Amino acid sequence: MTPVPATVGWQTLTDDSLAIENGYAAYGDPGFSRYLRRAILASAGYDGDDLSRPLIGITDLTSDFNPCHARMPELIEAIKRGVLEAGGVPFVFPTMSLGESFLTPTSMLYRNLLAMETEELVRAQPMDGVVLLGGCDKTVPAQLMAAAVTNVPAILEVVGPTMTGSWRGNRLGACTDCRRFWSEYRGGTIDDGEIAEVESSLVNTAGTCTVMGTASSMAVLAETLGMMLPGGASAPSPTGARLRHATATGRRAVELARERVTPGQILTGAAFDNALRVLAAIGGSTNAVVHLLAIARRAGVDLRLDDFDTAARKIPLLVDVKPSGELYMEDFHHAGGVPALLAALASELDLDHLGVSGRTLGEQLAGTEPGTWQRTIRTLDDPVGPTGALAALYGSLAPDGAVIKASAASPELLRHEGPAVVFDSPEDAAARLDDPSLGLTRDHVLVLRNAGPVAAGMPEAGSLRIPRHLAEQGVRDMVRVSDARMSGTSYGTVVLHCAPESAAGGPLSLVRDGDIVRLDVPARRIDLLVDEAELDRRRAAAAPAPVRPPERGWRRLYAETVTSASDGADLAFLAAVPRTAAVADQGEGS
Repeated sequence: MTPVPATVGWQTLTDDSLAIENGYAAYGDPGFSRYLRRAILASAGYDGDDLSRPLIGITDLTSDFNPCHARMPELIEAIKRGVLEAGGVPFVFPTMSLGESFLTPTSMLYRNLLAMETEELVRAQPMDGVVLLGGCDKTVPAQLMAAAVTNVPAILEVVGPTMTGSWRGNRLGACTDCRRFWSEYRGGTIDDGEIAEVESSLVNTAGTCTVMGTASSMAVLAETLGMMLPGGASAPSPTGARLRHATATGRRAVELARERVTPGQILTGAAFDNALRVLAAIGGSTNAVVHLLAIARRAGVDLRLDDFDTAARKIPLLVDVKPSGELYMEDFHHAGGVPALLAALASELDLDHLGVSGRTLGEQLAGTEPGTWQRTIRTLDDPVGPTGALAALYGSLAPDGAVIKASAASPELLRHEGPAVVFDSPEDAAARLDDPSLGLTRDHVLVLRNAGPVAAGMPEAGSLRIPRHLAEQGVRDMVRVSDARMSGTSYGTVVLHCAPESAAGGPLSLVRDGDIVRLDVPARRIDLLVDEAELDRRRAAAAPAPVRPPERGWRRLYAETVTSASDGADLAFLAAVPRTAAVADQGEGS
C-alpha cells in the first residue's frame, strides 16, 4: 500500500474555539442556549474558570453484563486525574458496553451500533477531545471506527488483559485454554468434577482474554496505528502499570485537544501498512481482518484483503503467545510489549508515521529493542514461526475471499481434500454434529452456511466443535469452512468469512453433502470440486430462498445495509469519502 502522509501544521486550541462555546442546543436563540448551558453547569459546580479549560470526554462502558470491564471505574478515575493535572476538565459519558459472552446472537451484530452511537455522541456533545476507553472484543474496533470519522482529537485506552490462573499445575488463561479443556472434556479425558474446577480457575481477574484473541489483537493494533500511547496494549488490568498508563493518557488527551490533532491525521495509509505487518507478526485474530477493513473504509484508506496476505507472506510469526504460540499477554508485556515488537520489526515499518504520542515512530523507538533475556518477542532472524500466519484464500467457494489463521491450524491439514457435510445454520450444526448416523470421519470437511453478516450477524460459529465420537477417538482438528467468524482465541484448521456469504447467493449455498472440497493454503485456494455445469443446474433447480429480514429495529437496519465481510461488514451508508486514490500495489510486503 502507498502510505498517506500525516497532515502537519496542527492548529492550537484557543479560548474562542473551546467546545463549550460552540454547538449549542437549538432553541432558536443562541444567547439563551449559552446562558442555559452555563446555568445548568453552575448547578453541577462548574464556574467560569472550569469552563475556560479544554473539556475532555471519557467514555464509560462499565456494565455488569461485561465483567471484562470490572476495573473500568478505577481506570476512569486515573484518566480524570491525568486530565486535571494537564489543565483540562473531564466529563465522563456512557455508551453501550459489548460483553462478548453476554450478547445474543453475537457481539459483532452490535459493533456498528456502538460505532454509530460513539460517533454521534462525540459529535453532539461539547468536547475538545475524547478518551475512548474500551477493552472487550468489539468495543475497540467500534471506537476506532467512530474516531476515524469525527473531527475531535481522540486517544484510545483499554482495560487490559487478565492475569493467568492455575489448575493442578497447569497455567491457565482465557480463552484458548477454555476451548482446550472443553475439547478434553468432550473427548472424555476429564470428568464433570474436573471441568467444574477448570471453570473456576480460567478467568482469574478482571480484564480481557489473556491470549492474542480479538481484544488483545485490537489493542496491539490500536497502539500500532498510533491511536494509543506506547505500552498501553498489554499492561494487565489489575496492575499499577495499567493505572499509570491511564493517567498518562488523560494528560495527553488535553495536549491533543490543545494541538487539535485529529484521528484523520493519524489513521493514514502508513498507519495501516504498519498494522498489517504487526498483525502478521503476532499471529493475531482473524476478526482483526474484518475490523481493520471497516476502520480503513471509514478513514478513507483503500485497504483490501489481498493487502493482509501480502504482508503476512513477508512477515514471520514473532510473538509466542496463544493461540499461535504457548505464552500469555502478561509475558508479552513483561518482554516489552508493543514497543519491543515494533523495534523488532523496525526495518519493515514506516518510521515516519506520527501518532498520538507526538513523536514519529522512529523517534519513539529510539533505544528500544527486544531484550535478549526473553523469548516471547523474537526477531526477524529468529522467529517463532514461518511467514503466512494469516492467509487470504480465493477459489470457487470464496470468489471474494476468505481467511484462515494458518499459524493456529494443523500443518497436515493445510492441504486437504475431503467430502463435505453441510449444516444450514449454527443451530443446525449444534443439533446434528454429534449424530453418529452422519458417519463423519476425520477426513470430512464441515461446511457451515447462513452464518454471515446478513443471515445471522456473523457469529463466532465457524470453529465448529469436533463431533463427540471423533473427539473420543482423539481427533482434535478437522477442516471447517463457513461464512461465519471464529473467536480470536480459537485454533484449528478453520476457513472463515467466505464471501459472498451464502445468504447473498455465495457458492456455499450450492454445496451438497458428499461434494469434495479442496483446501490448499500454500496455493491460497479453497475450492468446491464440482463442475460448473452441475453448479449451474443447482442454481437453476434450487435457487436459495431469500433471507427474511428481521421485523424491526437495529437488526432490520443491519440486515438491510450491512456490507460483505470482505468490505469490513460495516453499514453501507457509513463509508467515508476516500481521501486518496486507490492504494497502489508495491509488490511483496506492500
